[in-house]
Amino acid sequence: MAVKKLRPITPGTRFRVAPAFDELTASKPEKSLVKSVKRSGGRNNTGKMTVRNIGGGHKRKLRVVDFKRRKFDVPATVKSIEYDPTRSSRVALLYYADGEKAYIIAPEGLQVGQTVVAGENVAPEVGNALPLGKIPLGTIIHNIELKPGKGAAMARSAGSYAQVLAREGKYATLKLPSGEMRMVLTTCMATVGAVGNADHMNVRLGKAGRARWLGKRPRVRGVAMNPVDHPMGGGEGRASGGHPRSRTGVLAKGFKTRSKKKYSNKLIISKRK
Repeated sequence: MAVKKLRPITPGTRFRVAPAFDELTASKPEKSLVKSVKRSGGRNNTGKMTVRNIGGGHKRKLRVVDFKRRKFDVPATVKSIEYDPTRSSRVALLYYADGEKAYIIAPEGLQVGQTVVAGENVAPEVGNALPLGKIPLGTIIHNIELKPGKGAAMARSAGSYAQVLAREGKYATLKLPSGEMRMVLTTCMATVGAVGNADHMNVRLGKAGRARWLGKRPRVRGVAMNPVDHPMGGGEGRASGGHPRSRTGVLAKGFKTRSKKKYSNKLIISKRK
């Protein structure tokens, strides 16, 4: 995937860096794999606003993505690469040999017409899913399960990937996108390759209105508020005062919020940078 710089014919296009949708091969999703999704607008079940800066935005349809790849040893043909408005990566539509259809996260290099398969003893090629115990060391992977059968939880966003570094006993050691090194059960499934659409990080919206189309509302800085509204508010003139912290008083800029009793602490070999 590439990005395109637009000619500055309006203020909104002057700084805009837009995605070039070259890799997409279909403009409409598969109807049987689409759900309608209701936006919350940041409100909970009683209608009270619990998350700020969310609301509005274009209506979106949810693509049901198969993160489990439980159809073992059934080959599937890639029918199309499609846009998904609810995630940063692209999705690939698979037609299985038995007639079933499914969406998966589209890895880098996956082509229309290619055959992919999931199973215990399949080849470690791009788009194929297999247990971590069967993946060669040094392989780049994504869509990694944390619990066998629960579905992929890690390395799912655009451009992300992990690497299989070692195996010992029932655990495989992975280097995650954050730089963290972690042990995961060898019975957990993962898909070979890196997630596509790596240029997503280079996109620039260009104007505030485009953020509103995505459902993002304006966000007021804490230092611009009054002391009653935020711990960093108040002061004479342009004072940007105090220690950086959230509206509820939780320190920012390096303060660790991870629980010391987190169950997975024992599985982490070295923490993220």
